[in-house]
Parts: sequence; structure tokens; C-alpha cells
Amino acid sequence: MNPRIKKQIIVIQESGLTNMLDTNYVQRLAHERNFFDLVIFIEDHKKDYVHFIMTGDETDVD
Repeated sequence: MNPRIKKQIIVIQESGLTNMLDTNYVQRLAHERNFFDLVIFIEDHKKDYVHFIMTGDETDVD
């Protein structure tokens, strides 16, 4: 996960608008904010995204 995607996740998380495990809604919020990298990351690396949300541990996936 690159720093840009991590920052985008944190922005959505801090908004408090959704449960971060509701990946469909997170993708919708990301799309509304033009966070297209995050939309694609969740689509391609959902396991890594959920792992980050649950543990805060970043993986080396780009």
C-alpha cells in the first residue's frame, strides 16, 4: 500500500460517514472525493485493505 492510498483511507475513516468494512460504501465515498486509486485498490486488494483496517498493519502491495 502506498502512502497516497493510506492517506485516502484515513480521510474517509476520519469523516465518520461509514463503517470502514462496508467496502462498497467506502468505494462510493472514495469515488465522490476523486480517490480513484483507493477505489481500484479495494477492488484489486480487498484482503489487504481489510487487514489494514483491522490491524493498522500495512502490506507491501502497491
